[in-house]
Amino acid sequence: MTQDVQVGTILALEWPSLFDLESAPYAGRWSMVQTSDGATVDRKVRALGWNLFFIASEVKVTFFGVPGAKKIENAMRRILGKVSQQHFNGLEVTGIAAKHFFGLPYAVVSAHSRHLQKTCYLDHLDVRRSQERDAAWARG
Repeated sequence: MTQDVQVGTILALEWPSLFDLESAPYAGRWSMVQTSDGATVDRKVRALGWNLFFIASEVKVTFFGVPGAKKIENAMRRILGKVSQQHFNGLEVTGIAAKHFFGLPYAVVSAHSRHLQKTCYLDHLDVRRSQERDAAWARG
């Protein structure tokens, strides 16, 4: 994880190569999409007949201290773990907020899952899990 995460950053599992999106490795199989915002990515994806879902439920991680690069990196690893459990293949960072509680600094990193698929109805968890398993098998 060499790149800084900021609000609007999109992380993806393997789909940037399908749509000629510039990306950089981030964590494991996750890549950071190098584009201005989620709307731009959404337009590119829809132009090719695919759908990029924005999942309404928010994923949050809180940590003590000032939001530096290393702490945000650790928070992102925790968020990616939560998103992976739901078998979504994308993530958009929607907030990084520094706060204080009785003089103690802490920060909240929030994100929303994104999911890329061909059909216009979001696949059920079992279907997403099966597709992820099939893709892993195909990779070897």
